[in-house]
This record gives sequence, structure tokens and C-alpha cells, in this order.
Amino acid sequence: MSTLSAPGPAGFARRLRGRERLVGYWIACDNPVGTERIASLGYDYIGVDGQHGVMHQPGWQSAMLAVDSWQISAGLIRVPSADPVTIGVALDTGARGVIVPMVDTAEQTLTAVRACRHHPAGTRSLAGPVRAELRVGSVPSDIDDETACIVMIETASALENLDAICAVPGLDAVYVGPADLSAALGARWFGDPSAADALEGALERITATARRAGIACGIHCLDGESAAKRLTEGFTFATVSSDITHLQQAAAAHLSAAGA
Repeated sequence: MSTLSAPGPAGFARRLRGRERLVGYWIACDNPVGTERIASLGYDYIGVDGQHGVMHQPGWQSAMLAVDSWQISAGLIRVPSADPVTIGVALDTGARGVIVPMVDTAEQTLTAVRACRHHPAGTRSLAGPVRAELRVGSVPSDIDDETACIVMIETASALENLDAICAVPGLDAVYVGPADLSAALGARWFGDPSAADALEGALERITATARRAGIACGIHCLDGESAAKRLTEGFTFATVSSDITHLQQAAAAHLSAAGA
């Protein structure tokens, strides 16, 4: 998507719920200057990794400021867990939604959903004059309408409880972490061919279950070509690689081109 056609972050959650085709990018580095550059390109959303790597809570605010600088992409934060306090902190930075990892059950999913919603639908505290109010507003129902709750399907327990997870009221989307899901299916490493068929079967089941439930379904991809492929297979949104991966790949390519 080009910067001329990107609709902007407002309404992202509604487009996600409408199962529109969305393409995102992944930020692993605590580098707001780099994030700002990525935010100018036209991705529908930018996911900031608060679970792995070096992007801890003090960096979330700077990352959301960088994403918001262009008003093109919606900023999402992958929080470390379904802890309601942590989810509230992430949303108070102005994030348009959270991605919750390692969710195993419908009960954990409901906890995450309620942490994203204000009374009476949930347990989120009204933030007041912080970034969330500046970007999303101060009316609780309006804020809830603009906030996306996405849970990850990446464990054997999540697959076992998939129908119940997708049926949780208020859940906007499920998101596949293919590396952890592969391990749950017996892969010795991500890309292990011995688990390839099991992974593809699981992905087909996940997309079908999400479609029946009327919610969005996303996946993390190694590159844009893979994202395009997955978007033809029933996924409604796809995230492309990460800044740290592309930094290394670009540097290695230029080193090779220089003949070193």
C-alpha cells in the first residue's frame, strides 16, 4: 500500500473486524528514528514487539510517537502476556490495539478482551489526559470501538481450544505465530520439513474457524511474497518480517556486492 492510498490509523480496528485485507510490518529494535522511517511507507499497521528482544515498556511510548508521526499506520503493541495491567499500559501509550501472545484458553482470551474494554464491557481504566485520549478520544465507548484485541494462536492448547477462543465475545482477531506453532506441532526448528504438512493443516483449520466466527485472522511472514500468498489462503492480515532482520539482510547484501 502506498502512502497516497493508506487510509490512516483511525478506523483500523473497524477495518480489521470487517476482515479487510491488511498488511503490516514488525518492529523489534528500540529505535524510534528507524520506526519513524518505516511508518512513512504505507503499511496498514506496525506491530511493536514488547514480548521479545529489547523493546521494553519505556520504549513503547517512543515507538508509538514514531508510528503516529506520519498518521499513516496504526500502531500495535505485542504485550508480554494477557496481564490486564500491562495491556492497559500499552493502550495508554496510544496504541490502536494489542497482540497477546501464548494464549491457551477462552478464559485467558476473555481476560485480554476485557482488559481492552471499559465498563460495562470490560475492566480497562479510563486513561484521562494521556496519549490515548489525544489520539482516540475520551468517550469510553468510542475508545473501545477504536481498540483492537488480537490473541495469538501458537500452542497445542490454543489449537485444542480454538473454537472456544474464536467464539469469545469482543475478540477482534486471532494471529498465528508460525515459529511457536511449528514447535507445538513437533518441529525441531522453524521450517523443519517434517512438520510442514501438520503446520499447513493447522493453518487451514485456523483460517476456517476464524471465518466461521466472523473474526479476522492474521499471520507473521518472513517476507512480502509469503504475505501475499497467505492473504490468498484465507488470512485477512499479514505481517512482514522485521526491522532487525531486514537490517542484517541489507547489510549482508551490500557487503557481498562490494566483493568483500
